[in-house]
Amino acid sequence: MNGIHDLGGKHGIGPIIREENEPVFHEEWERRVFGMFAGTFVFAGYSVDEFRHAIEKLDPAHYLESSYYEHWLHAFEDILIKRGFITREEYEDRIAKLAKAEEV
Repeated sequence: MNGIHDLGGKHGIGPIIREENEPVFHEEWERRVFGMFAGTFVFAGYSVDEFRHAIEKLDPAHYLESSYYEHWLHAFEDILIKRGFITREEYEDRIAKLAKAEEV
């Protein structure tokens, strides 16, 4: 596969800028997403290949604009909806409630 996620070794992308003393997580929500992996992996019964494929299905522009753990979050959403653990409507309702709570 040669998609946008396969950037390793490509010319013209620019240097990789390493953040000195980079923390494992930049935000608390990233820690939570990391913690979700084991639970959803066992609970939903998906494979690492399915997880990666869900990430690879991201729109190329969104893939480049989003963070590492946003990719993971997208994969959880995709897999849990696809496998019927949540519906698209439940997911969208929850996102709307969270967005409304942030406004307050």
